[in-house]
Amino acid sequence: MKICVIFNPAARGEKARHFRDQLAALSTEVTLKPTYAAGSGRILAAAAVREGFDTIVAAGGDGTVNEVVNGLADTPDGFNQVRLGLLPLGTINVFARELGLPRSFAPAWETIRQGHDLLIDLPEVAFGEKGLPARQCFAQLAGAGLDSRAIDLVNWEHKKAVGPLAYVIAGFKAMGGPKAHIVATAPDTSATGQLVLVGNGRLYGGNFELFPKAELQDGLLDVTVFPKVNWEILLRSGWGWLTGQLHASAGCRTFQAPRVTLSSDEAVAFELDGDNAGHLPATFSVRPRTLRVIVP
Repeated sequence: MKICVIFNPAARGEKARHFRDQLAALSTEVTLKPTYAAGSGRILAAAAVREGFDTIVAAGGDGTVNEVVNGLADTPDGFNQVRLGLLPLGTINVFARELGLPRSFAPAWETIRQGHDLLIDLPEVAFGEKGLPARQCFAQLAGAGLDSRAIDLVNWEHKKAVGPLAYVIAGFKAMGGPKAHIVATAPDTSATGQLVLVGNGRLYGGNFELFPKAELQDGLLDVTVFPKVNWEILLRSGWGWLTGQLHASAGCRTFQAPRVTLSSDEAVAFELDGDNAGHLPATFSVRPRTLRVIVP
């Protein structure tokens, strides 16, 4: 097994420091590639494929995973040549939780060494960027509306200090701002709302199961549309989550489809795996059983 580990050397916090110390101890048996700027994980992953690595490990959070996956996509036959491993040292690590991966270093590394892999669906989005067509993959989740607006409002220094709570605070700020209407159009249905979430797996924001019917190998995207987003809906959502009736309590519209287009009459950003990536309109689709991931 020829392993390359892509990691963020600037990640802060005790957990990140501990992971970096343990990564350094592995330097004799793996190749370590530190990221140097936003988006560099994508460049490093593509280079690692060309260099002949058969296992590329994303050591970081969901953003690092996203960059590495897109690096594989940038390389001809990258998904056939390489398996993706995860060392979860980010703030929330939603995709790692979805896969049931250990969140401490030693068992996570042992999972990679054992090398059991699973072929899962890979979602992607086509959109326009500066007048040119663009395409980007994602691992777990996409969202537009309140979700993407909150990401714009996250205080990143605050995030380093309080972790996931920074997203909650940003979400409260976003609730007080303007809310655009977004149309989600699939081959057999459509729905309109102020928040649209598109999932590959079940989880959103950690252990929050937003897409209970989702499967990583079914060739379908799971779409949840919140018609309105206000304080009443937020309270209903909290109660619905506690009682296992989230969608009914919040009045959500849900459906599954191999493809869905999101559009709006206003300027609305969309996020992929926790980072804003572009603006609507955008068409989301899925490549069935394309990404090979290492799992327990």
